[in-house]
Amino acid sequence: MKLSVSIPVRRRATGAALAALALGGGAVGCSKGTAEESPALTPAAAVAKAAKKTEDITSLHYRMTGKVPEQGRVSGEAAMSMKPLAMSMKMTAEDQGTDGPVEIRLVDNAMYIGGGAAAAKEMDGKSWMKFDLSALGKDKELNAGQLGGGQADKNPATESTFLTGSKDLKKVGTETVDGVKTTHYKGTVPLDEFRKSLKSRDKATREKREKALEQYTKMGVDSLTMDMWIDGEDHTKQFRMRGTADKGPLDMTITFLDFNEPVSVTAPPAKDTVDLAEMMKGAQEG
Repeated sequence: MKLSVSIPVRRRATGAALAALALGGGAVGCSKGTAEESPALTPAAAVAKAAKKTEDITSLHYRMTGKVPEQGRVSGEAAMSMKPLAMSMKMTAEDQGTDGPVEIRLVDNAMYIGGGAAAAKEMDGKSWMKFDLSALGKDKELNAGQLGGGQADKNPATESTFLTGSKDLKKVGTETVDGVKTTHYKGTVPLDEFRKSLKSRDKATREKREKALEQYTKMGVDSLTMDMWIDGEDHTKQFRMRGTADKGPLDMTITFLDFNEPVSVTAPPAKDTVDLAEMMKGAQEG
């Protein structure tokens, strides 16, 4: 049975935040150093080495900006821990005429969306909505995948591996990003070809990358143009992905501020929170 829930509070800004959350991972990593790249590395080897280093990431802090299909321009900042899974993000939909950022917290298998004072006016003084991801199954209209939960439970470094599938990968030059000297690489990735190449990977790697590809397939993206800025320690400092989806252009840039640092996320006070499960129950009884 499908349950339709009307949630008018800052609908557009929330939608943009969730769309960006789903796209909120490209390559991972940053370095405080400014070491030069190894001259012996080819572009393919440099990108592969940076992609390999993402496998050990346990937490990250990043900034994002760009354009999301349907929603337009978005910007935000987030911190995420993989184990235990937790995230805190503030996102602004710049083209939606909202009155401030939407805050998203993912903690203890629940997602909280905060709309500030504007939300409180619509929800009897409560400014947060809670979505229990374990309770929202695929048979319900509003499920974990639609909330971004399907993407939040994976290491967002996975998209960085896409660039290893580029056949026209090239070195663009050296550039400084946030005070860090980097080498800029660029290539195009036909997603169908990249998916076929995963057959040679081990099962765990293949499943992780196929899951990351799924979101772009659903958006109608056939090919991505990707840029990667790698520092002298073989970490990716910045990442950009561009493509054409069924409902508009995609163009997101992620800049990594730090990684493997402690991340602490707490749930909002219960007194300030409306539980979606209770709203659904009330709607059914009504």
